[in-house]
Amino acid sequence: MRVLITGGSGFVGQRLCPRLAEAGHRVQVVSRDPEAARRRLPEGVDVRRSALDFVDTPPDALVNLAGESIAAKRWSDSQKEKLLDSRLNATRELVGLCEQLQQTGARVPGVLVSASAMGYYGDQGDREVSEETPPHDEFAHRLCRRWEEAAGEAEAFGVRVARLRIGLVLDQGGGSLQKMLPPFRLGLGGRFGTGKQFMPWIHREDLVRAILFLLERDDLEGAFNGSAPRPVTNAEFTRTLAKQLGRPALFPVPAIVLETAFGEMARLLLTGADMRPKRLQEAGFEFKFETLEAALADILG
Repeated sequence: MRVLITGGSGFVGQRLCPRLAEAGHRVQVVSRDPEAARRRLPEGVDVRRSALDFVDTPPDALVNLAGESIAAKRWSDSQKEKLLDSRLNATRELVGLCEQLQQTGARVPGVLVSASAMGYYGDQGDREVSEETPPHDEFAHRLCRRWEEAAGEAEAFGVRVARLRIGLVLDQGGGSLQKMLPPFRLGLGGRFGTGKQFMPWIHREDLVRAILFLLERDDLEGAFNGSAPRPVTNAEFTRTLAKQLGRPALFPVPAIVLETAFGEMARLLLTGADMRPKRLQEAGFEFKFETLEAALADILG
């Protein structure tokens, strides 16, 4: 297949692109900086600035990973707009590509696997969360809902759409661990607030395997929770990471400190959802890393 990926040079894409190439697929990537993207990706990946630039080489499948980092800055009104626009613009470009291909009589991609996030559910306390759980209305939910709705517009062109609500992605070289490891290695780590909030997580390897699974299974569409089957609370995550590193975790960060430093964005750290991958497991997907202990042992060795 030809597989077109937005955000292909990011943390997840840098693992996904080689896997697709190794499996014999031709990889196409959308990047605002094609030269920088080519340096990060396997030789032979076709990198262009816009999804619409691929009208002459129509993809068979689409993977949508693009989006400004949600934790990069405080959530000012302008930053919220930037977070939303970065997701909607990339997604609408993919839908626009499908529309152009249909209008010219070319083959339309058969499937779109589009990233969403655990933030879709908002703060769920200690309730177990499946794909059917009603969301809590807050900014993170509204952001993810509009992102998913934009992806759903591809269905009008006969595209099968799978929305993958992703938890914290764990691996070396980026993602959630990149910011956590330095203080924990110094013995300065600790829980956030009460530590009772859930942190759905997934090893990057399992996330890439889940994307490939959804690309290949013609019978799967709709929402899927992209997280390991055994989520942990923030306090459990803290203890497990500290133990893996052989360090204490004695420095909790009070909620008021996070709220003062990050404003509304502190909700990402102080609230969560006990999110379970019900639909992936029902479809037969098997995780390599079901427990946080196994994931961190693999990553940190």
